[in-house]
Amino acid sequence: MSRGKSSYRRKSSKKGSVGSILAAVLILVVLFVLNQMGLVELPFDFGANEQGQEQGTEQQSVDIGNIPAFSGYACVVLNDNIPAFTDEEKTVAYYEAFDLEHYGELDSLGRCTAAYAAVCRETMPTEKRDFTLKTKPSGWINVKYDTSLVDGGWLYNRCHLIGWQLTAEADNELNLITGTRYLNVTGDSDPDDGKIEGGMLTFENMVADYVKETGNHVAYRVTPIFEGDNLLASGVQMEGWSIEDNGEGICFNVFCYNVQPGIVLDYATGESRLAE
Repeated sequence: MSRGKSSYRRKSSKKGSVGSILAAVLILVVLFVLNQMGLVELPFDFGANEQGQEQGTEQQSVDIGNIPAFSGYACVVLNDNIPAFTDEEKTVAYYEAFDLEHYGELDSLGRCTAAYAAVCRETMPTEKRDFTLKTKPSGWINVKYDTSLVDGGWLYNRCHLIGWQLTAEADNELNLITGTRYLNVTGDSDPDDGKIEGGMLTFENMVADYVKETGNHVAYRVTPIFEGDNLLASGVQMEGWSIEDNGEGICFNVFCYNVQPGIVLDYATGESRLAE
């Protein structure tokens, strides 16, 4: 009997060792998953987070707390006007992996994330534009005001992150945010004075004109910036870099304000009222 018991104990010890190893492996797997999700920080490195790198372009790259308050100009320059593209993102090959343009998925609140593309003649529209848009982006509570305050009267536009003239995307919910008329179409009042003062349309036109004239590609990214759980974006970060001439023709990094002078916006909901 003693020999049998001894044999049983040795077998149990082996099982215990295997069980301990499996438990340790399971713990490492769980820690790895949590680390990759950004829920746990570890004192050691599992290696590059490929998923995080792939999705990083769709995350907000600007802290709204570091953006100066609106002071009467439609945009403000970021990072000395140098875009934050990686070296890989400054190549056409990077964008060819997803047919030159990509639109990030909506977040858990139904808000747009970043859209980016290698804008070129091939991505531009070849047919007449259809202005029928049915998408209601987050924060869409539209109100009509006096035309002395808002061009055309309606406060909000369905603003394309990447303008239709650049990639021919019309009613794509992944490319449309609720934006004021001021954000969408305000132009640079004096484009030759060395200052960048316009809203989104200014930069869209700049890129479109460059591509049409040169036939080159422009790395182009627009990221809506939301504060907390607000449904209305505080504004958008717009970045552009001409690829073939290494930024010689197009190079900008700006934040355009989602405001409407004379109107007070509730960014949490999209509601609005006249300023007192």
